[in-house]
Amino acid sequence: MADLDRAREALRASMTAWAILEIRGDQAHVRSAPDLDELAVHLERVDPNWSLTWGCDSVSPCVVRARLSVLGTVREGLATAPSLADAKLAALGEAARLYGVAPATEGHWVEYDPEDGPNTADLESDPRPESAARPAQLSPEPPRDPQMEKARQHIEDLIEQLKVVGKNKEAARILMRGYGETVEESRAIYKELSAILKG
Repeated sequence: MADLDRAREALRASMTAWAILEIRGDQAHVRSAPDLDELAVHLERVDPNWSLTWGCDSVSPCVVRARLSVLGTVREGLATAPSLADAKLAALGEAARLYGVAPATEGHWVEYDPEDGPNTADLESDPRPESAARPAQLSPEPPRDPQMEKARQHIEDLIEQLKVVGKNKEAARILMRGYGETVEESRAIYKELSAILKG
């Protein structure tokens, strides 16, 4: 558990970027997320074999999946954002949250300029509350279940078919809740996706 505390500290130290979750006129909703360069530096010290992989479930809207593996523990975050870059940051932020690194708030609304981006200067100067520095309890990694792995692969194959026929938006709405925590849930999601494909 001490190793995972080191992983959380590394993730917490890299939470210096801001992901845009939504834009409304001259306002943007932003949430803190790990900066990729800083993340690499900090995680390298904790686990030289750490890895980060991405999956794009939809490009309109941008739905991205980030799979982060540190010290043998894997967490996957899923996020939607106005741009692919922001969706990647937000998904990585969700993965960090699943490691127990919760942001101080659910996000902030800030001034937004299409050329300059969001004005996060005031947010960056705010010290984080002491409570945000305490690690949240890490949920135990579920045991690897061959049936779950198989179910996940079937869902991913079906997602590819849906992308080919241009129905990835409908699929993305269903996948916002993930692939299911049990084989039964995964089967239900697979049935919903199959229904979209049969249309």
